[in-house]
Amino acid sequence: MTATERIHVDHSVAKHLGNWTRADHIEVRARRGAVVVDLRSPDLPDEIEIRLDLHHAMVKLLVGDDVTVSRWDLGWTGKGKIKDSGRVPATGTRTVRLLGAAADSEVRVHRGGIAILSAMCSRAYLQDLRRARATGDAPTVDDPARTSH
Repeated sequence: MTATERIHVDHSVAKHLGNWTRADHIEVRARRGAVVVDLRSPDLPDEIEIRLDLHHAMVKLLVGDDVTVSRWDLGWTGKGKIKDSGRVPATGTRTVRLLGAAADSEVRVHRGGIAILSAMCSRAYLQDLRRARATGDAPTVDDPARTSH
């Protein structure tokens, strides 16, 4: 599968939570904005490539505990860094490759429970809870692996 998702943010915030795509290539272009990308869905391929073009922006990746995030091909200009406190060894089942350029920007990697809390603190989660209550299903934004009835 070679599908590509494109996310463009300019002075705003974009959140893509839950089971929002099945693409193996994601392009993120952000200028003075923030992007949240949920990569916890079981429908995603084992290898995902994220091409970044960031200028004074922040990208937050929500991933599982066993995901390896490769940052070798990501170039930095000015200040910026990747914050990944739960870094795992390269034996994870899924690999996320970061490429491209980041100028005065930041990439945050949230894993496990922190990723769940990040998803729950969103308007999309509140809408998902309302939908789940109305239909009798379970919410899926906090845990994309959970299937609705």
